[in-house]
Amino acid sequence: MKIDKIVLRKMKMALKTPFTTSFATQTEKHFSVVEVHAGGVVGYGDCSAISLPFYNEETNVTAWHIMRDFLIPMLKQAGEITHPSQAREIFAPVKRNNCAKAAIEGGLWDAWAKQQGISLAKAIGGERTRVEAGVSIGIQSTPDKLIEVVDGYLNEGYKRIKIKIKPGYDFNYVQALRQTFGDITLMVDANSAYTLDDIDLFKRMDQFGLLMIEQPLAHDDIIDHRKLQAAIATPICLDESIASAEDARKALELGSGKIINIKVARVGGITEVKMIHDLCQQQGVPVWCGGMLDTAVGKAHNIAIASLPNFVFAHDIPPSSRYWHEDFMLPQVEMDRDSCVAVPEAPGIGFAINPRLYQEYCYGEESFSF
Repeated sequence: MKIDKIVLRKMKMALKTPFTTSFATQTEKHFSVVEVHAGGVVGYGDCSAISLPFYNEETNVTAWHIMRDFLIPMLKQAGEITHPSQAREIFAPVKRNNCAKAAIEGGLWDAWAKQQGISLAKAIGGERTRVEAGVSIGIQSTPDKLIEVVDGYLNEGYKRIKIKIKPGYDFNYVQALRQTFGDITLMVDANSAYTLDDIDLFKRMDQFGLLMIEQPLAHDDIIDHRKLQAAIATPICLDESIASAEDARKALELGSGKIINIKVARVGGITEVKMIHDLCQQQGVPVWCGGMLDTAVGKAHNIAIASLPNFVFAHDIPPSSRYWHEDFMLPQVEMDRDSCVAVPEAPGIGFAINPRLYQEYCYGEESFSF
């Protein structure tokens, strides 16, 4: 595949409502879109790094720097590539910075699949024609407010509810949901807000029969998670701790969790996603696709990877209307009455870009000829 040029676009979109996690409240999303122009097609990649270095080490600004000054020159120096998976090796000298790597590799995958005339899902070995969507709910001010919000999403048809938690916004909130809604499919996400000093809290939470507890301990930990998992019955799901297939191998070997959340941006691209997916499948460990307040392109890539066979739980892949007044994807992602979204069959990501909104949300761009 001969690359003609790569275009980076700086983008910004306002959230419909503020989204609060244990580390920050976001009211808008700054991100980048990568365009890979190759042989008459354009492949799109999404850089999901947020504007604060609180989820991982990256921000939208640092990711732009890494893409512009390192990854694109490295790709240019490598010359023509035959398959997008080669980007993983080309980018290997750059440590971490996985959101930046995933964005460019995602554009390569989309362009390559379009040249082959197949969907991105088919190109990576996906099997499903639709994938289940769950809803992720930010931290609410009171349990009563959380009940109100959850009730609204259950009425919209969501079957899996995920709530963000942090110290002081945890046990009573989960208890209120169980008392109000019974045995709905419920999970919590701590985004690394706790330590082993909170082990008694998580033992008490076993009574609620949660689907999983996502990333309760430090963002780079697999040792203490092993100790916590051994002490509780509820499955621990690792998120921030898993930045590569090698991280996943070590965590599984230690028994640090029973489930892994795979995010394209967090692990550095679709090639790494496949490696983690296959490793977990071989060991009988289920995975699912998490989200990063994804906009159009990132959501399209998430839908594709969620079609892989070992992605067995509902995913953070909601309809376009969940976070955004108007996303720049055509058609918009919709959820059916079974809480599922369709996997596109058209070549590449299977969606078109709304040119009006694409330009409206863009506030800067730079082009690099090959």
